[in-house]
Amino acid sequence: MALVHYDEGLTMREARALYFEVNRFGADGGYGDAWVDFKLGPLPVPFPNTPARVRAVRYHDLHHVLTGYDTNAIGEFEIAAWELGAGCKGFVAAWQLNLGGLFAGLLSAPRRTVRAFFRGRRSESLYGRPFEELLDREVGELRREMRVDEGSSSGSSPAALDVLWLALASLAGLVVGVLGFATALVVAPIGIVNLALRRHRARSAAEAGA
Repeated sequence: MALVHYDEGLTMREARALYFEVNRFGADGGYGDAWVDFKLGPLPVPFPNTPARVRAVRYHDLHHVLTGYDTNAIGEFEIAAWELGAGCKGFVAAWQLNLGGLFAGLLSAPRRTVRAFFRGRRSESLYGRPFEELLDREVGELRREMRVDEGSSSGSSPAALDVLWLALASLAGLVVGVLGFATALVVAPIGIVNLALRRHRARSAAEAGA
């Protein structure tokens, strides 16, 4: 998916709508879906779209707009690392998903993932802030308030505490990643059946509407 520049004068509500449109997430970003797919290679592995995940992903989507990270695999690993660095507050689902993303990123794109983590350490996340109020803020205003560009452009070496946090997060990510991969292998057959059923329903709906 091509990266999109979100004009700083847009409200977050307007920028989010563009983000949904470009990424083909649907008008509500997929928040109302009962299941979401995790890609295990070419195989979609479904898992429940729990209220805790939806609560976290609403902020996660705003972070994509503000940080500029892509929604492809590497971009998701980068923003996972960034969010861990910036802090996920009391959002347990965000911690779990991001630790797994950090682990995958360190394996597939270690330099970009580490750089994103340290960028996050110099920035602030939106987690825990009143959500609806954020949607009425301007993109540029929030970027400056979160110090997103400062975290991106800083050429200073990471502090010892930042390195320690990365080491601890990497260890936790290893545990979460291994457990998540094992779980994905177990439920992979469900993904095959689920995908077949959805394709069958889609064909049936298309034929009925023809």
